[in-house]
Amino acid sequence: MASLATTTDRDTTQSAVRPSTRHLLTAAALAGPLFFTSAAAQGLTRDGFDLRIHPISQLATGDLGWIQMATFVLAGSGVVALAVAYRRLVTEGVGRRLVPLLLTVFGAGLILAGLFVMDPQHGFPIGTPDGPAAAMSWNGIVHSAAAAIAFTALAVACIALVVRCVRRRQVAAAVGHGVVAVVLLVPMPSVPISLQIAFTGLIAFTWTTVTALRLRRRS
Repeated sequence: MASLATTTDRDTTQSAVRPSTRHLLTAAALAGPLFFTSAAAQGLTRDGFDLRIHPISQLATGDLGWIQMATFVLAGSGVVALAVAYRRLVTEGVGRRLVPLLLTVFGAGLILAGLFVMDPQHGFPIGTPDGPAAAMSWNGIVHSAAAAIAFTALAVACIALVVRCVRRRQVAAAVGHGVVAVVLLVPMPSVPISLQIAFTGLIAFTWTTVTALRLRRRS
């Protein structure tokens, strides 16, 4: 996955990086593992949850929903930390302003998705009628819109990084960013939507973690 990371050998500051920036990158690197460790633990222990039917976001419903809500907020904060660190370190070339802006949108979208919960449906939490919700609540609308905007923003950031890497003749990195953008933007018709969401999240947070670690190492 190293090719997915932003190459920064010629565009990071050459002076010693402030400890606060390293802390930001550490938080960013932990965002993905935190999200999926939390989601996996909940998915395996909460009665009635089935990833083949229920999207990860539905873990935010019910009495224990606060755990997933906090998970969204913490992961989104980690992405915002990556945006701040990227803005400090990458000071030249294509995307130096656009990429951190889009990463901020990605992180803020995750935070909003955690604060506004989707509607219970398909029998989860226990006691919820089978089938989709009769009508989407305003909380559910905000959640869905925030998530869609967040992942679209990350996809656009990856496209900007493809352009950056092509101009610098960094072929492997360009391909990596391009693959991530395609995964985020192109639906998989034969795969249940809940599994698509989980796979998209896995790719997005893997990119986030690898990018944060590469920036931290190269700084």
